[in-house]
Amino acid sequence: MSTTSPNECDQTGARGNAIAQHLNWSNIPVEHPFTGIERQMFVGNQIMICRFRFAPFLVTPQHDHPHEQMTIVEQGKVRFFIEGKEQIACAGDVLHFPSNCWHGATMMDEEVVLLDIFTPLREDFLNGKNPGQRVTRAE
Repeated sequence: MSTTSPNECDQTGARGNAIAQHLNWSNIPVEHPFTGIERQMFVGNQIMICRFRFAPFLVTPQHDHPHEQMTIVEQGKVRFFIEGKEQIACAGDVLHFPSNCWHGATMMDEEVVLLDIFTPLREDFLNGKNPGQRVTRAE
């Protein structure tokens, strides 16, 4: 077993190839798709993980997409709306959204960090777009 650090690993793997990758979030670029949101993406061939930081009280409108999604709440509290039902999730909780599941979220009174895992790849994220999304702040 290798004991090399992440900095010594080959980090040149690009989307679409079959080489293993080892990255650290500190080396993955941060995007700002909307005010109050930071997004980092680690992309494989058929799966991707996105790390989001949301400002307090930010609202992501209810939506659906063909991608299967799993969300891990890493920090903070989130009020999720899933298929018309409301539930609160906090650090350590894991949620599953099947394809075409209607969902949205409102961040509570602190910064929220979510890890979202998608399959297949979110081409809209990769192309710098996110159709149908209008992020607002809760009042």
